[in-house]
Amino acid sequence: MNAQKLVLIAAALAFVGACATEPEKPAPKPAPPPPPKPAAVEPRAVPAPAPAVQPQAKPEPKPEPRKPAVVNLASTELFEFNKAVLTADARKKLDEEVIAKMRGLSDVRAITVSGHADRLGSAQYNQRLSERRAAAVRAYIVSKGVDAAKVQTAGFGNTQPVKSCPDQKDRKTLIECLTPNRRVVVEVQGTPR
Repeated sequence: MNAQKLVLIAAALAFVGACATEPEKPAPKPAPPPPPKPAAVEPRAVPAPAPAVQPQAKPEPKPEPRKPAVVNLASTELFEFNKAVLTADARKKLDEEVIAKMRGLSDVRAITVSGHADRLGSAQYNQRLSERRAAAVRAYIVSKGVDAAKVQTAGFGNTQPVKSCPDQKDRKTLIECLTPNRRVVVEVQGTPR
């Protein structure tokens, strides 16, 4: 036979022989993949516990700042008609109503003394008279120990009457009616104790 045929036959037999032997086993199942590793978790910073709140004593309430006080005195008994000299009653009244009340103040910031006159006489005369009345009260309260630098005076003449009176034939009655307009107003600004 020919060599070629022999090679073919041998190859065929080898093939058949390989098939006739044990049946081929199925390929083994692939091994299950290893379980996934858990993702790396960075540790969280745990906040420190809040410090324990210590009970605090309630602060004592601050005393409210004292409001400025104003002491006013308006008197018709300080001066006689057409005069700028304090009467004895006027000095007593100033002692009781101004000087005594000023002692109740921890500090005095300013004192204003305003003089006034009635409408009898010329405007110029009444202006000067009201200024002299204010100066007389200023001099008196300064003599009682009040700081002169804090006392201001002003004269208003007959420009701010508190009472109006009709003209009358009897001058004495008219002078009596206009008495409230002959006055001095003392205003003290300070802080109460």
